[in-house]
Amino acid sequence: MDLNLTGKTAIVLASSSGLGKAIASELAKEGANVMLTSRSKDKLETAKNEILKTATGKVEYTVTDISDAESIKNLVEVTRSTFGPISILVNNAGGPPSGTFEDFDDIAWQKAFDLTLMSYIRTIREVLPDLKVNGGHILNNASSSIKQPIDGLTLSNVFRMGISGLSKSLSQELATDRILVNTIGAGRIETDRLLQLDSAKANKQGKTPQEITEGMLQNIPFGRYGKPEEFAKVAVFLVSGANTYLTGQSLLVDGGMVKAF
Repeated sequence: MDLNLTGKTAIVLASSSGLGKAIASELAKEGANVMLTSRSKDKLETAKNEILKTATGKVEYTVTDISDAESIKNLVEVTRSTFGPISILVNNAGGPPSGTFEDFDDIAWQKAFDLTLMSYIRTIREVLPDLKVNGGHILNNASSSIKQPIDGLTLSNVFRMGISGLSKSLSQELATDRILVNTIGAGRIETDRLLQLDSAKANKQGKTPQEITEGMLQNIPFGRYGKPEEFAKVAVFLVSGANTYLTGQSLLVDGGMVKAF
């Protein structure tokens, strides 16, 4: 299948590691010109060099604090001047701290909002002038919690649902501009974030991380955690030229873990 990504300009937020890096890598393999983002220049440089080993498209990076509006504006301006008009936006962000409702004050809620939801809104606003010219794709990365809340992740549960609502609304509003907007959510995918969550749960329950993992695997029909590249391949299809009609959908990559429709 020709994904029609050669020469397309893509921004992938939070892409120096984890799912963001995996998506950026797959996009670059398929010929897209990809702008990486992160707050860490060192991590971005490392990610760029690793991705270039298999890339057929160009790869650059811009140090970006996605919780800051001016930093996002700079990211989009640099991307345009480096690669030309933007046709693909993959919104992604590291998860907010774990915990229950009573663990968080107003400051924590505001930080989680700015990181997890407002960053998406601001970046979409900045790239829309480009997308409205020739159409394009917006993919908002959320979590399996958009279908089934995850215990101990109250902040994430709330704002990931907001992402799903944002995507659905935009898919209706932007369809006449030939802009497809979808949400993707990860189940148990092997990333540093997942390992940290498993470790924190193990400490809280007085168990080993391995015991936590074994318990989680009992709820996954495929019997294993997913790999970042498996998640990324689905994401890349959704933002590719092969997807010309699927919009407004929330798709989980979870090995069958979530039982909700």
